[in-house]
Amino acid sequence: MDDTGAAAPAGGTGGGSRVVLYGRAGCHLCDQARTMLLGLREATGEGFEEVDIDADPALREKYGELVPVVTVDGVQQGYWRIDAGRVRAALGRG
Repeated sequence: MDDTGAAAPAGGTGGGSRVVLYGRAGCHLCDQARTMLLGLREATGEGFEEVDIDADPALREKYGELVPVVTVDGVQQGYWRIDAGRVRAALGRG
């Protein structure tokens, strides 16, 4: 899902959003990362797209149990516990 609640395209890797959250349903760390990204969106205006890795076998294979994973401009910024300062810095707003 993206930050509006709409489902991301299957196999999507960011349909124009600089920030992408790769996760899965029922993942409490994914929920924490989403909350952090919503806060960053409020502070910076930078939106994000959310991609369910379980909807795409290739993404499920790539990320497995490492979710959540956050990328900025296609560069991985972290997994499991995402550092907001690192994401801000990658956005050039650190």
